[in-house]
Amino acid sequence: MRLRIVAVGRLGRGPESELTELYRKRLDAMARSARIGPLEIVEVEDRSGRGAEAEGALLLGAAKSERLVALDERGATLDSKGLAETLGRWRDQGAAGVAFAIGGADGHAKAVREAADLTLSFGALTWPHALARAMLAEQLYRAATILTGHPYHREG
Repeated sequence: MRLRIVAVGRLGRGPESELTELYRKRLDAMARSARIGPLEIVEVEDRSGRGAEAEGALLLGAAKSERLVALDERGATLDSKGLAETLGRWRDQGAAGVAFAIGGADGHAKAVREAADLTLSFGALTWPHALARAMLAEQLYRAATILTGHPYHREG
């Protein structure tokens, strides 16, 4: 099952980009045994200045017909095991892929929130978009380790 992070804006170089790439590579190395991955990063940008609605159309287009997870502060707060179980269930149900949408500064358009199979929150705190990408990439890698029984994830 393919995984895709679809995000508004360009990340460029820097520590967040390096961290995202580190976890993308780790996940890709486990993709076969976990049967999730590889992870693709897709960046979209609306240069028209029309805001969240235009960005939403770009995100939905880039997500294709995959399962859609919208990262939004109003979403569910899953623990790592819960995210892994959700991905494993979708994988076992035959989903071809899952796209994780990270919106722009104005958040997600209503169309994105309505199309989402899951709305996911990293908590009540506000996170920079670049850091949210890195955190998401790590959690996707962690989900793969949980699904394969790898010792990277330890229950508390």
